[in-house]
Amino acid sequence: MATWHEYIERAKLKGVMAKELYMVRMRPTVPLDELAPTVPDHLAYQEKLEAEGLLFAAGPLGDETGFDYSGEGLMIYRADSIHEAKKIAEQDPMFVAGKKTFEIRPWLVNEGRISIDIHLSKKSFDLP
Repeated sequence: MATWHEYIERAKLKGVMAKELYMVRMRPTVPLDELAPTVPDHLAYQEKLEAEGLLFAAGPLGDETGFDYSGEGLMIYRADSIHEAKKIAEQDPMFVAGKKTFEIRPWLVNEGRISIDIHLSKKSFDLP
């Protein structure tokens, strides 16, 4: 067993990216239809975080069958610590209004590939 910080140091020694981000999983505390009034403020907050460079990615989560949506979501924050990530999350209007709860976990990005195809003449992009 290793501490989280020991694990990060081991990952760095292996030469992988070892970039620590923070996963915020949201779960509703109210029925889905009661979330709707808070969605515009929640999305505006996410846009603010994106503009500040704090939001890596965000979006809703489907259920385990892939057919239903229950109001759950996932956000990945760029922060200096789990405490800073928690402060960022606590200001989200969904959580302030008590319409969702959240859990935060550190996530170490080691492997993978991100590709973006930008089509300048069409002013569009694809995430293959």
